[in-house]
Amino acid sequence: MRIKIIVAALASVLLMPASAHKYVGGDISLLADYEAHGAQYYDASGQPIARLLPFFGRQGLNAMRLRLFVDPSKATDAEKGEGVKQDLDYVKAFGRRIKDAGFSLLLDLHYSDTWADPAKQFTPDAWRGLSGDALNERLYDYTRNVLEEMVAAGAAPDLIQTGNEISYGMLWGPRYDEGSWQRYYAVGGTEATEKRFTSLLASAIRACREICPKARIVLHTERVAQPSYLTAFYDDMDAAGLDYDIIGLSYYPYHHGPLQSLDAALTTLAERFADKEVMIVETGYYHAWQPSDVYFDYSSVYPISGAGQKAFADDLVDMLSRHANVTGLFWWFMEANECGLDWATNRVTDNWYNAGLFDNQTGRAMPALSSLARFNVTAGMAGHAVGGGVGGGGPVYTLGGVRVTSGNGAGQLPPGIYVTADGRKLSIGRGHGGVAE
Repeated sequence: MRIKIIVAALASVLLMPASAHKYVGGDISLLADYEAHGAQYYDASGQPIARLLPFFGRQGLNAMRLRLFVDPSKATDAEKGEGVKQDLDYVKAFGRRIKDAGFSLLLDLHYSDTWADPAKQFTPDAWRGLSGDALNERLYDYTRNVLEEMVAAGAAPDLIQTGNEISYGMLWGPRYDEGSWQRYYAVGGTEATEKRFTSLLASAIRACREICPKARIVLHTERVAQPSYLTAFYDDMDAAGLDYDIIGLSYYPYHHGPLQSLDAALTTLAERFADKEVMIVETGYYHAWQPSDVYFDYSSVYPISGAGQKAFADDLVDMLSRHANVTGLFWWFMEANECGLDWATNRVTDNWYNAGLFDNQTGRAMPALSSLARFNVTAGMAGHAVGGGVGGGGPVYTLGGVRVTSGNGAGQLPPGIYVTADGRKLSIGRGHGGVAE
């Protein structure tokens, strides 16, 4: 009977479409710096966390995001104080650690020396004199070189963003020459700026396909409160014949409005772009000290507290789970943690960020962290839960028929596919407690 269960479960995995796989994790681009500075991390019960990446795996996370700047040494001091420091050497080294820990890697190519977002898409200083074919060639060469080095370093990305929040284009021009900027507008723009932008994206995507043919390409925007603009953007991408896989979105309620706006946008995208998956590649909510200049204040719905942050995360996951086209969720700057640091002499950033998933005062994991893993569950496949959440806590088997049981302090299950005794669910485990019987 046990063999029949295992064979049937394995068959269901092999027949499952690739879109069933879900990615859940966060942008942890500053974690290596926090570790180097001695930040102190604790789990929700106050126990020290010796190694944060394995801890994240035990929480049910399976993917991490890293940003890359062209030359962050050219950023202003203020931008460096905000966390602009991820050059290629940094990303190769940290990306290797992420991959070695068993996570999928989302590489966020900013194509700028500093932050790239809807308000600014500055051309890297070293590229400022380039235009037309020369700029396209430089972008292609840069992307190709980055990926070649990432692959050689053992940090090949599984997902690649060709640009960050590119709702209004990218590589506008030099930072201090606004008069020459070439913005793209999906609504009310010109054919010339549209062609320039999509040509740049095509060059970047071509390099990605050549060096990392198995990686999936993400086009990242953030106009979730403007569905007409959002659809116009991706209509333009399709009209240009761009070869991409995933629609990536940023969603912060204090910037983009209520969850209902995101819900409506996801429905619209599913109807219009049925062949594309959607990922929320950035999200977050404050657990303390929400800034006074937010566009939308939802503190009456989700109090600015650990409980309020978790309530938002729970509602977000519940809503996303109703959309079959949504296959990714990443919490931005989840590693932010001032515990154990001397801000005056040993700080990572110039300001505390209070929307991460650790308490800056105590270093403890926030309750919202436990909410994320629920996203990584689909019919017939349960992300990492190898214990009581799968099969009612009954026995779990390897595909070789060896029984394993999970339990506190019971050791570590290696990565792999595990079959529950009821034959209905299986688990892809990474670092969960268990011993062979």
